[in-house]
Amino acid sequence: MNTSKATAFRKRKQITHKEVEGELNDLKKMWVLMLVTVLLLSACSSGGGGNTASEGDKASNEITIWAWDPSFNIAALNTAKEAYAKDHPDVKINVVEYAQNDIIQKLNTGLNSGTSNGLPNIVLIEDYRAQSFLNAYPDAFKDLSSNFTASDFADYKLGPTAYDGKQYGVPFDSGVTGLYYRTDLLEQAGYKAEDLQDITWDDYIQIGKDVKAKTGKDLITLDPNDLGLIRMMIQSAGKWYSAEDGKTPDLAGNAALKEAFVTYKAMMDANVVKLNSDWSQFVAAFNNGDVSTIPTGNWITPSVRQEASQSGQWAVAPLPKMAGQPNSVHASNLGGSSWYVMNNVPGADQAADFLGSTFGSDKQLYQDLLNGIGAIGTYKPATEGEAFNKEDEFFGGQKVFADFAKWTEEIPSVNYGINTYAIEDILVVEMQNFLNGKAIDDVLADAQKQAEAQLN
Repeated sequence: MNTSKATAFRKRKQITHKEVEGELNDLKKMWVLMLVTVLLLSACSSGGGGNTASEGDKASNEITIWAWDPSFNIAALNTAKEAYAKDHPDVKINVVEYAQNDIIQKLNTGLNSGTSNGLPNIVLIEDYRAQSFLNAYPDAFKDLSSNFTASDFADYKLGPTAYDGKQYGVPFDSGVTGLYYRTDLLEQAGYKAEDLQDITWDDYIQIGKDVKAKTGKDLITLDPNDLGLIRMMIQSAGKWYSAEDGKTPDLAGNAALKEAFVTYKAMMDANVVKLNSDWSQFVAAFNNGDVSTIPTGNWITPSVRQEASQSGQWAVAPLPKMAGQPNSVHASNLGGSSWYVMNNVPGADQAADFLGSTFGSDKQLYQDLLNGIGAIGTYKPATEGEAFNKEDEFFGGQKVFADFAKWTEEIPSVNYGINTYAIEDILVVEMQNFLNGKAIDDVLADAQKQAEAQLN
């Protein structure tokens, strides 16, 4: 390259740099002007004198809720939406239905990712699972202690919904149990209502033998993979699969669990059990008249009612108690769920207000839930209402809701802990070993070893 060409190249290079610098300066000026314009417009839209709205404020008029079961939980939410809208017409509430297992999976996935994106404002969580979430993700849920009065709810619901002295869940439905029984079938075997008022599980099995001898009907239907009956028994005695800390497995030395296993086997040995493998077979067993009793949670009432031809042939007695456990009572729980607010999702304060104003304090709402869908809550001030004291023709004129409300207050409080279902997976297998002849002490000792190995 000669000198003249080199000089010309340098000049062209210098001119190019100057042009670029000029263009950059022009762009910077444009961005500043645009930013000023946006800020001015934001100030005007917010009243002309203040700060821009935060992300939480923008989303505060919209609440998203996840729940399962359209005929029960979703229906309850829609009733609560209507009640809340009377004083909060501008708040939009989106109710999204998922299966319970899908909700658990979505929550775990979202919380493990460390982001709240895609999570709801409010989520329904089964009481058996609540402590596992609160222990694993304590910062993910909003403290609701100031949004409702915890003492207004049944005592047994407060343990699962609290963590580290704070109340994170608003208790919802009662899983209070009862012994549903066919009055006509038991009468054929010589039994009346008063004969079922203070019985043990041993008495219950004897009744089943007598009824089957007279009518050919089984006493109960059970799914071998579902130990709900065991849960009902041990909670009636104030015991659970874990120690009071909610973490340490309590199986080998658990006298209530041992008696529950022995009672379960006695039912099987008495040849009064009709096995089922899923929900539809469970419901069909009593709708078809194949069994004479259903010891379970009150949520089964709508399924019992669906066989209209059996109206007047059903009644509900207190749950049998455990003969060998001095603390066992005629009341227990099976299932039940509560409402939780996601702490880091925009709109958490509005969501907390919704729960506090509805499920946390609205007595009329609970009357409407009972009249509309048969949902029994655990809000004690609502149990005095008219809906709880109605006679029910389907149950022979019995005031079944008043009875369930009374039994709810008698349910022993236990710590469901963080491993209920993990331990139950072990016990399902060991129960089959027990039914096949393995000694009960060996069954529970082996279950204890497995739980300690897997969960510690």
